[in-house]
Amino acid sequence: MKMKAAVVNEFGKPISIEEVTIEPPGEGEVRVRVAAVGVCHTDLHGVKGEHGSSELPAIFGHEVSGFVDEVGKNVTYVKPGDRVLISLMKAGCGECFYCQVGQAVHCVKNKIRRVRPETGGLAGPSRCLNKDGMRLWQLTGTYAGFAEYTIVREEHLCKVDPDIPMETAAVLSCAVISGFGATINRSQIKPFESAVIVGTGGVGLSAIQGAAFCGAHPVIAVDILDSKLEAARSFGATHTINSAKVDPIQAVMELTDGRGADHVLMTVAGIKLKRVGFAMLSVRGRMVMIGHAGREYMNEFEVTEFMGGRSIFGSAMGGINLRVDIPRMLDLYRTGRLKIDKMITGRYSLEQINEAFASTEKGDVLRNVVLL
Repeated sequence: MKMKAAVVNEFGKPISIEEVTIEPPGEGEVRVRVAAVGVCHTDLHGVKGEHGSSELPAIFGHEVSGFVDEVGKNVTYVKPGDRVLISLMKAGCGECFYCQVGQAVHCVKNKIRRVRPETGGLAGPSRCLNKDGMRLWQLTGTYAGFAEYTIVREEHLCKVDPDIPMETAAVLSCAVISGFGATINRSQIKPFESAVIVGTGGVGLSAIQGAAFCGAHPVIAVDILDSKLEAARSFGATHTINSAKVDPIQAVMELTDGRGADHVLMTVAGIKLKRVGFAMLSVRGRMVMIGHAGREYMNEFEVTEFMGGRSIFGSAMGGINLRVDIPRMLDLYRTGRLKIDKMITGRYSLEQINEAFASTEKGDVLRNVVLL
């Protein structure tokens, strides 16, 4: 089947809109007609060649919602016409050890596979061919969203009720679960513990909401743009720090009576920034790394820095249980306790994808969405 897709032919160059051929879904696979795709910084790093994956041409995009178009053999969870969001996080198999103990995020059967472990790259072949018959790659090795259709295995799907806007579902599939989920599942914030969120884009604003939901106080937002810090207050931040104007480490110490923060959630990429976040921690504080780019190595840290009790945790997509936590978050959204629509500050067509990425890189937006 022919369709339009946004194809990256050269890193750091404009993305081109091309006609490509998408294959039928195979066993266990689903073809989804894409409705909305969030513009995540992971994709921005990808199109700039910063994720260690050199395979081109490629289609990026992983923050996706859409409608089931066709299902392959042995697909049981969805049928044509169903509204779905697609996530890099998979539903568990229900049978392995981790699924049996309620930790489907660590499912052995459905573990995310790194295609290029030597570089940390996640690229893999897509189910799309360009006009020359060359198979296109995709950033995550799982699905490619910046196209009219995408092929994905059914375990990456979560059904969405008709009352949920498709652009909302798309942003929920990555930005919201990555930030909100990390506060609950990885930081495990307790009431009255202090939390610092570095970066106030879509993921950061979701982490701020998660920290407030858990009862954190103070909830401190750190960014370099006053406009985004002002928005952070409307999402639950009690204090804000413009790190371009003041020393953020000193400012956090002042706001925590000199103890440092119990929790720091890093939603931005860069190992130097993570050093700053680590310096904000209390003696037994916990830092969770959410934002990342390729080739971020931990040689900036010394073992002795951890001996007093400070710790660093990773977080993949908030560590959520896809088909349990997504419905719960949608219930919070319906009651107004989880703000998602306010995050979406830019809407673009597929043909405007270069404008969407340029706006995201500039940093003065909360979340851009490409609508198809």
